[in-house]
Amino acid sequence: MATADKSSSSSDGRSRLSTHFDVPESSHPDRWAQLWDAGDFLPWDRGGSNPALKDLLNQKRGLIGDCWLEKEDGSKRRKTALVPGCGRGYDVLLLAVHGYEAYGLEISDKAVEKCLEEKKINGDQYMADEHSDRVGTSTFLKGDFFAGEWNNAVPGGTFDLIYDYTFFCALSPAMRPAWSQRMVQLLTTTPAGLLICLEFPTYKDPLIAGPPFGLTPQTYLEHLSHPGKKLAYDESGHVQVGNHGSPTSDSLERLDHWQPERTHEIGKGTDWVSIWRHK
Repeated sequence: MATADKSSSSSDGRSRLSTHFDVPESSHPDRWAQLWDAGDFLPWDRGGSNPALKDLLNQKRGLIGDCWLEKEDGSKRRKTALVPGCGRGYDVLLLAVHGYEAYGLEISDKAVEKCLEEKKINGDQYMADEHSDRVGTSTFLKGDFFAGEWNNAVPGGTFDLIYDYTFFCALSPAMRPAWSQRMVQLLTTTPAGLLICLEFPTYKDPLIAGPPFGLTPQTYLEHLSHPGKKLAYDESGHVQVGNHGSPTSDSLERLDHWQPERTHEIGKGTDWVSIWRHK
């Protein structure tokens, strides 16, 4: 979904995007669909997967495991992965190359069409020799992340891995409790289930209109520790820390948290990666 540029040269684009979404939140899905349908203003498109995700998949297998999950009968199945707000599908195709049964979710038919186009035209560019023996699958779905039956395409309706880069920050702050609750619902409760968040944009003043909406690592921590709960924010737009009680029984716990060596230019020095699972 949406990203923003730190440079002043992008101020017109940021203003155009925030103006486009200066409507009731219930109209935001239609506004995303309008941008996809027009196709002439897609400022969140960086032309490829974030290098931080590539490095995570290649270098952190001791943390996230591989693409296989052993079943009770000793056989193996591919792990399922979800990328909500997947854009043109770059991350979905990357996860598939790494062996996952990867699903991308978008809000409009045109967005799904663009994903399929990317897969057809550039799919081979995601391939690498070291992955050729374990390539998984990629599927693109149209649906509302918060509602509907789109996840019925996956056995059990849950995912072994969920990757969020510019989805959380594309939502207005009022939608954050629903985001955390839905993540808890969609992430499998097995020990292998992992939510990966590439935290962005932590450099942006949260009082400046979005999308994307400015946030901090504490925003993720507080909401995923209290999924579905409306949290208090201070006058500067930051979530209050330590004022919401102990983590709830359905909360996710953070396994690891670091600043990636590589990321898109826009997030260098400010992006964070966090890994979460059910307790």
